[in-house]
Amino acid sequence: MSDTSDPAAPDPADIRLAAMNLLARREHSLGELRQKLRRRFDDDQALDTQLQRLADENLQSDARFAQSFARLRAKRGYGPARVRQEMREKNLSDSDIARAFEAAELDWYTLAEEVYRKKFGEPGPLDRKEQARRMRFMQYRGFATDHYRHLVDC
Repeated sequence: MSDTSDPAAPDPADIRLAAMNLLARREHSLGELRQKLRRRFDDDQALDTQLQRLADENLQSDARFAQSFARLRAKRGYGPARVRQEMREKNLSDSDIARAFEAAELDWYTLAEEVYRKKFGEPGPLDRKEQARRMRFMQYRGFATDHYRHLVDC
């Protein structure tokens, strides 16, 4: 009596369990989850089937992940350009990103001011070199010039 199933084929229950373990720790985007699970399971069709099932059951949601990610990164002091880029790296669609930004209702001007004051203290007169350094920092954090220009041009 030989087993007719492919011995290399992963058990769908194992894929689901691994995915659930990852999702239990934190939200993941579909692309991120797929990438992590591919390290353990090489059957793309079985993997995609289980991931689609998780999405259908609303156990995995790119929209929910995007909202959570946008709020988290903004709380850590990152601006919209940086957050948007990081979300794209997580394989989120532009529509999920746009909806996450709408739902988060973030005041980027206030956030930029908080980040600036935490890093540099109160705004004041600066020489050109120091202005440029502070502007580079704010740009690196992902803020648009409009968000912080009034702080640097005192």
